[in-house]
Amino acid sequence: MAVLKILELVGTSKQSWSDAAREAVNEAAKTVRGIETVEVAESKAVVQNNKLTEYQVLVRIGFRIEGTGATPTKKKA
Repeated sequence: MAVLKILELVGTSKQSWSDAAREAVNEAAKTVRGIETVEVAESKAVVQNNKLTEYQVLVRIGFRIEGTGATPTKKKA
């Protein structure tokens, strides 16, 4: 049986909500192994002087806990 842990992050972008979600996943992938799912829980935007200046998303990233049905990884010597 596999067990997933959920990590909540906020991604930001000047371009789009999808880019903000991609940025959050890319940052998480630098330190988290086994990412399997991402859920966009909230979308927000920052408005300054009547212009949308930043997209923000709250994402829930699911990753497999090692040793719970995951393929064993080799330990480094």
